[in-house]
Amino acid sequence: MSDKLKDIDYGLEKIFDEAEDFLPLKGTDYVEIYVSNAKQAAHFYKTAFGFQSYAYSGLETGNKEFTSYVVKQDKIKLVLTSPLKKGTDIGRHIDEHGDAVKVIALWVDDATKSFEETVKRGAKPFMEPTKTEDGNGYVVRSGIHTYGETIHIFVERGNYNGTFLPGYQKWESDFNPKDAGLKFIDHMVGNVGWNEMNTWCEFYKKVMGFAQLVSFDDKDISTEYTALMSKVMSNGNGRIKFPINEPADGLKKSQIEEYIDFYGGAGCQHIAVSTNNIIETVTHMRDNGVEFLYVPDSYYETVLDRVGEIDEDLAPLKELGILIDRDDEGYLLQIFTRPVQDRPTVFFEIIQRKGAVSFGKGNFKALFEAIELEQEKRGTL
Repeated sequence: MSDKLKDIDYGLEKIFDEAEDFLPLKGTDYVEIYVSNAKQAAHFYKTAFGFQSYAYSGLETGNKEFTSYVVKQDKIKLVLTSPLKKGTDIGRHIDEHGDAVKVIALWVDDATKSFEETVKRGAKPFMEPTKTEDGNGYVVRSGIHTYGETIHIFVERGNYNGTFLPGYQKWESDFNPKDAGLKFIDHMVGNVGWNEMNTWCEFYKKVMGFAQLVSFDDKDISTEYTALMSKVMSNGNGRIKFPINEPADGLKKSQIEEYIDFYGGAGCQHIAVSTNNIIETVTHMRDNGVEFLYVPDSYYETVLDRVGEIDEDLAPLKELGILIDRDDEGYLLQIFTRPVQDRPTVFFEIIQRKGAVSFGKGNFKALFEAIELEQEKRGTL
């Protein structure tokens, strides 16, 4: 067994041994993305990614500050939010960062306790525990700051039976395309600045009780030209996983540096979403216009020598550009979209785990070379 796979196995044991249970997290509740045009963004995620109309807040609901469209696919909820007037913090955020993840909301049993426990351990408060209610019950939410301008909202919804949150109404739409088979959020990756990775990993350990699952240095994640370093933090039940990336020295500008330049600081780099059939999912999304990174045919000449036998035929994986990797628990299939906005910042990963618990270390070189090709086209390498 390789040293890195030993690290992963040991890391899994550490999650249960080291992760403290003062902040039990039940899963990802929703992800809120600030966008310049929420109506059009919602149409994009429905048409291209197969999301369905779910909930709405805006002028028609009495909200005169912003508009939010909520789209849903299985357990994934995306909240797409735009300001309704100038001079708002939402507008400033979009101006500085472009369309970007603002909120990673976490589902908890007790939002007040979650706030108190994290703040007393050093978290910077974003929102005091706040109760909102309507005829369907009530929800309690609280929030803390994390890297850059990203925030975590703790959502307690055990006493609410309505659509999404109070202040939202059910979004009825005549257009609800076929879903793409996306199931839940597997992990979300944060990019931070030079020498900041350990600081934020310590934050998740100290403030939120996470443990380090695995780490990768510039020897693991590098090409001839660029490099980065990464550590994966996970909560105790493994439902919430946050890899944290920082740049490393290389001959040219890495994807992390490019992200930070165009984003304007630290932020969420990509959202990894799970599927049970990646061939069907990616085929569906590609047919709907989603653009994925190009993987050269040469990758597939030796990939089975490295990963061994898999259930799928290699031909459709090669045709779609899907990557394959294996660890001691099984294998995984993964593919990455191009950025989903004009700035080369936020993108999505589609992942199917066939037992594997790792993050595709064997694909790093091929993936980063594909990203470098994109950077070269953009003139930012």
